[in-house]
Formats: sequence, C-alpha cells, structure tokens
Amino acid sequence: MEELVEDLANGNVTEVKVVLASVIVVLAIYQVLLMAVGYGKLRLPFLSGKAASTGHRSVGDMVVFITIFVSFMCIGYFEIADGIEHADDGETTRVAIHVGAALALLAVLALKILVVRRGRTSGRFLPLLGLTVFCLFVITWVTSAGDYIWGY
Repeated sequence: MEELVEDLANGNVTEVKVVLASVIVVLAIYQVLLMAVGYGKLRLPFLSGKAASTGHRSVGDMVVFITIFVSFMCIGYFEIADGIEHADDGETTRVAIHVGAALALLAVLALKILVVRRGRTSGRFLPLLGLTVFCLFVITWVTSAGDYIWGY
C-alpha cells in the first residue's frame, strides 16, 4: 500500500497531502458561503439560492472524492497506529486529535450524504450536519496540514 501511495505522489506524499487538504478546506469555506446564499442568509445579486444549492451539491461531490483520496493516503501511508505510536509526547495529542477528527469527519460526512439522498424528514438537520462537517474539516486540517505549514 505504501508503495502505491508513494508512486501516486511521486515520492512527495506529505506535500501532496498538505496541498489536497488545503484545497479541501478552501472548498469547505466556499461550501459554507454557497449554502448561506442557498438558505437566504446571504444575498448576492449575481447568485440565486437555487443556483447556490446546485453548486453546493456539485462541489460537495468533488470534495467527498478528494477527501476519500486523502484519507486513503493517510491510512495507507502514514498508518493510524504507527502515527500515534511513533509520535513524541508533544505530538501524541496532536496526532490523536487529528485521527479522532478525521474519523468523526468521515462518519458525519457519510451521515450528511445519507440525509441528503434519503432523509426527507431529516432535512432540517442539514445545516447542523454541514457546519459539523466544516468544523471537522478545519480541525483535521489544522492538526496536519496546518501543523506542517506553520511548523509547530
């Protein structure tokens, strides 16, 4: 598995992960803005609520694909147990938060997709699920890509 990930990233696994995770967070911010327009909380003269909602769903599909790819890279290359086991004392907490947030992100993202696709009566929970997904994206980014960029 490690060799496949290394080949896909041309030997720059960490850098590719940081770039893709950063793209995901930027798109997550964009998603929040789109749904603010979609729900009528933010009004823009050039974007209707319906168009914003359609755009949100299209971009969301791409975000899910990239997120799954980055998750595959993390699990296949960095290995969850290996990351926690080989972290020094200061790193153990950051790695544990990153892993916990990432696993929660995948679970809440799957739940949100399920509600969107099947949950007609659960639709009222979409804003809460969406904001939870956004917060988990940010936490996951800060504890990995943000840490790499800022070099804590």
